[in-house]
Amino acid sequence: MLLNCDLGESYGYWKIAADPLVMPYIDMANIACGYHAGDPQVMQKTVALAKQHQVKIGAHPSYPDRQGFGRRSMQLNPEEIENIITYQLGALSGMCQSQACELAYLKPHGALYHDMMKNDEVLFAILSALQKFNPEMPLLMMATMNNDLFKLKADDFGVTVMFEAFADRAYDDQGFLVSRSMEGAVLKTPDQILNRAIQLKEQGSIQSISGKTITLDAETLCVHGDNEEAVKMIQALKRCLQDER
Repeated sequence: MLLNCDLGESYGYWKIAADPLVMPYIDMANIACGYHAGDPQVMQKTVALAKQHQVKIGAHPSYPDRQGFGRRSMQLNPEEIENIITYQLGALSGMCQSQACELAYLKPHGALYHDMMKNDEVLFAILSALQKFNPEMPLLMMATMNNDLFKLKADDFGVTVMFEAFADRAYDDQGFLVSRSMEGAVLKTPDQILNRAIQLKEQGSIQSISGKTITLDAETLCVHGDNEEAVKMIQALKRCLQDER
């Protein structure tokens, strides 16, 4: 199981996360494309860092919502969604091309990610953008109990799908992430997070916030590295998952 992490989310003088400390321990870097975070300088530096550590580079586009960090849904029509995805893919792809590396996949950010999981109109707009930009570039989305259904929807656009689970987020009984506004939505102790990873690795399942066992088929585990303790957690997860290989 691979580790992926949202990176490149600094902006100007505002520094978010510990990208140089995280990058050596992950396999996939989801790099912000300027709409919720990131700027040309940050994007170039993050691409260079990923290339240095031989980490796969993924685009992490969002709604145009810098003030809300991309966590607020926006009422955009399918054409608008397709265009904002294409715009952000093009920006990061250009940064990659300038450094002789390639953009490997797409993972939407924040509200756009969650809307994609629950609204076919949003999902189809994203798939259409990928189909036209590069149909060989997979879409990274949340593993649920309906993986096969999402694969079929992506197949209609000639796009493949990768599925991820979350190491530090609570799930509801339907297999979706609990809203961050709810208490317990974020797992905070190392034991909780490591136990989540071990259960996924060994049993292909997780426990929901109510204790229900949820079966999840995930190829990659999403981690967050926004402080020194989080980086230590990523290092521990890397050791845990390497035992499998």
